[in-house]
Amino acid sequence: MIRFYQDKIKTAAEAVKCVKSGDRVYVGTASSFAYELMDALWDRRDELENITILCSMSLKPSKMFSTDHDEHNPFTIETFFLGARERVAHRKHGMPMNFTSFHLSQVDIWCREVARPDVCFLEVTRPDEDGYVSFGPSGGCMYTYLIEKAKTVVLECNAQTPYILGDETSRMHISCADAMILTDSEVSPLPNEEVDEVSRKISDLVLAEVPDGATIQLGLGKVSTAIGYGLMHRNDLGIFSELFSEPMMHLMKNGNVNNTAKGFMDGKSVFAFSLGTREMYEYMDRNPLIYNCPFPFVNDPVNIAKNKRVMSINTAMSVDLFGQVAADSMGWTQQSAVGGQLDFVKGAQMSEGGKSIIALASTMEKNGKLESKVCLNFPPGTAVTTPRSEVQYVATEYGCINLKHLNMADRVRAMISLAHPSFRDQLTEEAKRYGLIR
Repeated sequence: MIRFYQDKIKTAAEAVKCVKSGDRVYVGTASSFAYELMDALWDRRDELENITILCSMSLKPSKMFSTDHDEHNPFTIETFFLGARERVAHRKHGMPMNFTSFHLSQVDIWCREVARPDVCFLEVTRPDEDGYVSFGPSGGCMYTYLIEKAKTVVLECNAQTPYILGDETSRMHISCADAMILTDSEVSPLPNEEVDEVSRKISDLVLAEVPDGATIQLGLGKVSTAIGYGLMHRNDLGIFSELFSEPMMHLMKNGNVNNTAKGFMDGKSVFAFSLGTREMYEYMDRNPLIYNCPFPFVNDPVNIAKNKRVMSINTAMSVDLFGQVAADSMGWTQQSAVGGQLDFVKGAQMSEGGKSIIALASTMEKNGKLESKVCLNFPPGTAVTTPRSEVQYVATEYGCINLKHLNMADRVRAMISLAHPSFRDQLTEEAKRYGLIR
C-alpha cells in the first residue's frame, strides 16, 4: 500500500509552500479541519499577501484563529457558516471576514461559484489497503465539490479520523492528491450541553408530536439534546439528517433507531456532517449502518420528503408574533448561518406524516436581565431565517402549537401564549397598539 503515497509525504511546513499570494485556500468544515496545515500556513504569514481562508464551523483552537492579527495580516475568512472560532477570530482578534448566506442544499453553488479554491487542505483518514482515504465525519458534506477545479490538493491524513462509509463522494484515491502529511490528533470534540429543566419541558411537549416509526432530523444545543435522549421511548425510528449527533448514536445503540420504516434508504442512518465525542467518532468508524452523503443530497427537500413521518426539529434565537424565525443573526451581528433549517422545514412538511418544529426557550438572560425570545419584532438588521409562510409548529416550555393554518391574529395570540408569563401582558399591549389583535 505504501507505493500509493510514499513520494507524496511531506512535513506540514513543506506542504504549505504550495500556497502563493492571492490564493484562496480551503481548510475545513465542522469536525473535518486541517489544523496542522493551518498552523503551518500561519507561520508563513510574513511571506504572503491577500490569502482567503475558506472554512465553516471551526471548533478547535488554532494559531490562525486564536492570535491577534497585527498590521501585516494576509488572511481573510470567507464562509457560509460561522463557528465559534471564526467569530472569535473576527471579533476578538481582528481577522477580516466575508459571509455569504446559502442553504446547505446549495453548498455546491458556494463551493463552485463563491469559494473557488486554488488550494484545498483536507483532513482525511490514513489510506486504506487500496489507497483510498475517507473524507471523515464532516468532509463528505462538500469536499467533492471543492476539489473539482482546485489547482492543488493537500491531505492531512489523521490516524484518529474515523473512516466513514457512504456514496462515491465520501472518499478519494490518494493518487488524486498532490501532497500529504501524516498526523495523529483528536478529532474536533463537541460534548453535549447539559440539559436544564426548561429544555426538558420543551422536550416533553415536542415528543408528544413524534410517533413511533418517525424519521428524525435534529440540530445542536440543549433542546435538541433533550429531545434526542427523550426519543429512547420511541421505536422503529429512522435517521435522515444533515447532522449526526451524540443522541443519535445512543438511539442506534439502544435499538430505538433501526431505519426500517423510512421508506427511503431503509437500513441506513443517512447524514451529511457530524459533531460529537470520541466515543461517537469511534462508533461511526466503518459502521455499515451509517451512510454519508453531501449536503445537496441530504438537504434537498425532495429527498427529505421521500422519507415517511419526517420530524424536523430545529432551534432559534428568537421568534416574532407572526412566527417568523431568527436563527442565524440578531441585529446587524451574524451569529451562525441559515444552514439547513429551511431545507428541512420544507422537506418535513412535504413528507407523508411529517412535521416541522421550531423549539426554543421562551427567555434568555442578557447582562443579568431576563429577555423574551418571543417578540413583537426583531431588532433592525436581523435576517429572517425561516419566513412565517413556511413555519409549522413552534414550541417553548409553555406549549407546542401548529401555526400553519392560523390567520395572523390567531397566530399572534398563539405566540403570546408561548411567551413567558412575565412578558405576555406587554406583548398583548404591543400587538393591540399596532392593530395585530383587538
